[in-house]
Amino acid sequence: MPPVARPIPRFVADSAQEGLPYGRWAERVTEEFAKGCEPLAEEAGAALDPETIFFFPERGWGGRVYLPVTGRSPGADGGEEGEIEFFGHVSFARTSDEDEPSELRAKVDFTDVTADDNPDWKIDINEDVIGSWSADGGRGGDVTLVWGLPLVRGAIAATAELASDVVDQTPIHEGRFTLVAVDAVKGFGDDLFLDVRLWDRRLNQVASESLYAEPEDEADGGETSDKAPADGG
Repeated sequence: MPPVARPIPRFVADSAQEGLPYGRWAERVTEEFAKGCEPLAEEAGAALDPETIFFFPERGWGGRVYLPVTGRSPGADGGEEGEIEFFGHVSFARTSDEDEPSELRAKVDFTDVTADDNPDWKIDINEDVIGSWSADGGRGGDVTLVWGLPLVRGAIAATAELASDVVDQTPIHEGRFTLVAVDAVKGFGDDLFLDVRLWDRRLNQVASESLYAEPEDEADGGETSDKAPADGG
C-alpha cells in the first residue's frame, strides 16, 4: 500500500489487563484519589464522599496504567441536589503481573454539572490529556484518556474516531468504558478532534459525543459536558 496522507497513530494503548479494583487494591486507589480531592474541597464547597467512588476500566500507555475514577460529595440534606462530582484518574507503574503497582499518582478536578441535571445527555463523558504525539514539521496532537458512562440502552462497545478513522475501540464493561487516542491533531489541514461513538449488538450507532467545544458556546458562557482534570495530587 502507498504512504498515507495522515499517518496518525491508531490503537496506541494497552487493553485492560485487570478487572475493576476490589479489596485492598480498591482501598489503595480510593485513598490516592481521595488525597487528590482534598485540596479541591474548599473551592468545590464540599468534600468527597469515599462511599461514592466509581471505577472505570484501566488502560496502559507510555509505561503507566491509567485508572479513571469518579466520586460525589454529599448533596443538600443528603440528597442529589447540590452534589459536586470529582473526576480524574489514578495512574501507576506495573512492571509485571507479579509485582504490586507502584508510583501511584492522582489527577483530579470537580464539576457541578452532572448527568443527573442533564437528562438529554446520551453519554456522561470525561477526558484528560496524558501525553503528546509529534510528527514532522511541527505536526502532532494530544494523547487523550477518555472515560464515560452510556446513558442509553443497548450500547456494548465504544469507539474513538478521528476524521472517520477508528483510532481506538473497547467493549463496554459493566456499563462503563475507557479509551485512549490522539486528539486535537494539528498540521494535516483542518484541526482534527475525536468523536466518541457507542454501538449496539447489531453495530448500530446509539450515541455520539465530540470532544470539541464550540467556541461560540464558550464565548456565551454556555456549559458543555467536557471536563478536563487538573492536577490534584
